[in-house]
Amino acid sequence: MSDTPIGVLVMAYGTASGPDDIERYYTDIRGGRTPSPEHLAELKGRYAAIGNVFPLLDTTRAQAEGLVERLNADAKEPDAFRAYLGMKHSEPFIPQAIAAMRADGIERAIGIVMAPHWSGMSVETYIERVIQATQDDGGGPAFRFVRTYHDHPAFIAFLTARVAEALDRLTATERANASVIFSAHSLPVRTLDDGTMRCKTCDCDDSCRYRDGLQETADLVAERLHLDDYLIAWQSAGRTNDPWWGPPIESVIEELTIAGRDAVVVCSAGFVADHLEILYDLDIEAREIAEGAGVRFERTRMPNADPAYLDVLAEVVREHLAEVPAG
Repeated sequence: MSDTPIGVLVMAYGTASGPDDIERYYTDIRGGRTPSPEHLAELKGRYAAIGNVFPLLDTTRAQAEGLVERLNADAKEPDAFRAYLGMKHSEPFIPQAIAAMRADGIERAIGIVMAPHWSGMSVETYIERVIQATQDDGGGPAFRFVRTYHDHPAFIAFLTARVAEALDRLTATERANASVIFSAHSLPVRTLDDGTMRCKTCDCDDSCRYRDGLQETADLVAERLHLDDYLIAWQSAGRTNDPWWGPPIESVIEELTIAGRDAVVVCSAGFVADHLEILYDLDIEAREIAEGAGVRFERTRMPNADPAYLDVLAEVVREHLAEVPAG
């Protein structure tokens, strides 16, 4: 077996580096199509509303470093694992991370996307980029991947604690008449001949693994907390002509306010870091809908680089290490 370190590639969506990088970033997301001037102005306004903060890169780097620190603490050698960062739409891009691995002589690696729920349109696209990069310029390293951990007991325990913490911020009266919403990023969908829906480019057979994964996460957390009033919803849908997963969280909150709920608690279970989809879409837009109707709004704290979340990641990765092939 090779005595070189095992590379740990931590991947995330990417981020603009600042206000002047917003156009570049969204052009990359849109496959080279530049946002319209109106759309770009709206995006810049959203970032300005959250203080022009762009924390995702630093957060993902801290997640990668904290994960590898935990793996090395359990290893026989102090440098048994080495962290690498690969982003989808900003530097360091995934191929840059693979090139750095090759330069360091890494022969074996494990990849994990900072998204708990699998979809062919999300997690699998990262994996495809890794595989393509390993095949370019001579090949390697040899990879195995964590494709999902949405139902891992450690992750469920972590979310359970976060939801309980948010519920504890409510008054007794609010808590007695509160709904908990578990959300994830919406994706484009297609409708099959039998009327059921799938993500637009997934190959799921019996049902959608992405939607089912979010529902399973919600069910497992609700079971631990004995929640009766909970549901799933979708957030941050893109601007395309395709239909997207629904119902959107804004509509769900509106319906709950009409139904007379005293409070809504949002657990954004599909995201693991603060960024625009949390700091604006939830903290500003969703909160405004709830509080505008006189309903208390709370959301769970994001995992970010919290030590408890890094412990979850380490446990998940350890369980996959036996599958990493020898060099």
